[in-house]
Amino acid sequence: MTSTFPDISISTDRLVLRPFDESDVPALADMMADELVTAWTTIPHPYTTDEARAWATGKAAAVRTEGRGIALAVTEFLTQRLVGTIHVDHTDWRVLSTEIGYVTAPWARGEGYASESVLAVAQWLFHDQKFERIELRTAADNTASQQVAQKIGCISEGVLRNAWIARSRTEDGGWTDIRTDLIVWSLLPEDLDGVPGRLADANGFAYPEWN
Repeated sequence: MTSTFPDISISTDRLVLRPFDESDVPALADMMADELVTAWTTIPHPYTTDEARAWATGKAAAVRTEGRGIALAVTEFLTQRLVGTIHVDHTDWRVLSTEIGYVTAPWARGEGYASESVLAVAQWLFHDQKFERIELRTAADNTASQQVAQKIGCISEGVLRNAWIARSRTEDGGWTDIRTDLIVWSLLPEDLDGVPGRLADANGFAYPEWN
């Protein structure tokens, strides 16, 4: 029998992390079409409304039901507006370890949402699900994402050389693939001791394999 996470929502002071639904499609399509998301993730480009609908109405839920992890929409508590995504994936149920990736909408960057949402999921994984290890992987040039990892207490463990393909703009306005290193970050339950519940944001995208 496949182990799975429960079908849950997580609340913080400002955010609600919940399962995706069809109402998220327009905002998700806009967010994932952003240039920084295109550069640092493997999402299809161009990212279409059909891609967003497939994710929000089926693929996101399958991450949980297939035992790989859990994918949650990050929304503002007051406005219910979609501000980002959290993707827990590559879960090892025997070792009790998993990887977290995240995306923040362009308009919501600089508000502390990335750090707040990742920290909330980490606390849930450690306290409620009894996990022992979380990993984040950031491209070597993605300094904004590295700052998020640092702010929530992650420890840099090393570099996977030449391990990722990012995208870069070309002179004619198109995109080209570029090889880059990945920095591996880890978070253990004891690393959260003393980390404030609300952190200044450094935006960015951890573990780039989004969709």
